[in-house]
Amino acid sequence: MFSDISETYDLGNDVLSVGLHRFWKRRFVKMAEPVSGNRVLDIATGTGDIAALFARKVKKNGEVIGVDFSSAMISRARQRTKNSLPNLRFETGDALDLRFASNSFDIASISFGVRNVEDPSAALREMKRVVKSGGRVAVLEFGRPSGLWGSLFRLYSKTLMPFIGGIISGNQEAYSYLDESAAEFPSGDAFVKLMEEVGFVKLTVRPLMAGVAWIYVGVVE
Repeated sequence: MFSDISETYDLGNDVLSVGLHRFWKRRFVKMAEPVSGNRVLDIATGTGDIAALFARKVKKNGEVIGVDFSSAMISRARQRTKNSLPNLRFETGDALDLRFASNSFDIASISFGVRNVEDPSAALREMKRVVKSGGRVAVLEFGRPSGLWGSLFRLYSKTLMPFIGGIISGNQEAYSYLDESAAEFPSGDAFVKLMEEVGFVKLTVRPLMAGVAWIYVGVVE
C-alpha cells in the first residue's frame, strides 16, 4: 500500500495536514534531543523527512540511518535532493527484526509507523535493544482527540482525507486505512502504559493539536 502511494506521499502529507506535519516533525526531532556526533536510527522513515532533520542535528561526525519496510519508499528517499547528506543513508528493513547490533545507537525514532507493525510492543522492544543505556526512543503517532474537536477531526479523516488522498494518489483505500488504523491505535496514557511495560523510563509526552498526534520520548535504562 505504501509502495503504491510513494510517488505522491510528500504532496499528500502537505495537502492533507496543510503543512502542519513539517512543524510536528521538527518538534519531534527537538524532543529527541540529538546532539553532534550522535548515531540515530529512524524506522518507518518513509521518504526521509525526519532522518534528514536528524542528520543536520548530529552534524558531519554523526550518522543517521533511515529504514523502511517499503523498498519503493526507500528508493524515493534516496532520490530526494534534500536527503543528499554525507552522514545519511537509507536501507530497507523490518521494524520487528532490525539487523543492527544491540546498544549501537544513541536515538531510535519512528513516526506514524508503529501502528502499522504487526506487534507494536515487539517493535518498541527492538528499538530499545539497539539503543544504548541512557539513549532515547522517540515515537510520533496519531491520536484520538475527544469532544467536539475530536468529532470534527474524525469527520475530516473519515470523509475528506480519503477523498482528497485518493485524488492525489489514485489510491483512496490507502487513506481510508490511515484513518482506520489511527482510530484503533492506543494513544495518550494508553500508549504511555505500553512504553512503560516495555521498560522505558523518564517518559516525556506531548500532544499536538489537542491530541490529533502525540510525541512520546522514553529513556533506555
